[in-house]
Amino acid sequence: AWADDAFRRKLLEDAPAACAELGIDIGPLKLIVVENTQGTHNMIVCTLCSCYPRDLLGLPPDWYKTRAYRSRAVIEPRKVLREFGVDLPDDMQLRVHDSTADMRYMVLPARPEGTEGMGEDALAALVTRDSMIGTGLPLSP
Repeated sequence: AWADDAFRRKLLEDAPAACAELGIDIGPLKLIVVENTQGTHNMIVCTLCSCYPRDLLGLPPDWYKTRAYRSRAVIEPRKVLREFGVDLPDDMQLRVHDSTADMRYMVLPARPEGTEGMGEDALAALVTRDSMIGTGLPLSP
């Protein structure tokens, strides 16, 4: 999505179709991709259980399923992010998205500075699971 703006737009508008273009079948699941920008950071939680886009990200981390994360991510998300090493500026908007049994969210992380001219494989190596659920940032080049 960082290397192809048309794909990025499709991912944000119709994530299942964008995944299908890559040969990833997410089945009947409704997937919504939200984008981190200079002014907005998104974080994903499932407050009722541990709904997670397994088809795309594999198994969720153990902490994702804990009651502590699920409740604190909604109540005090900035504090939770700081504990993960993500210290957002006070003026950055933070949005917490709650997945459900029928709908999953995934974050398109903000592209790191200094990645201009990098190829798709090199860019992909910067993306982490945590950056795609908003509890981390992509790696720096």
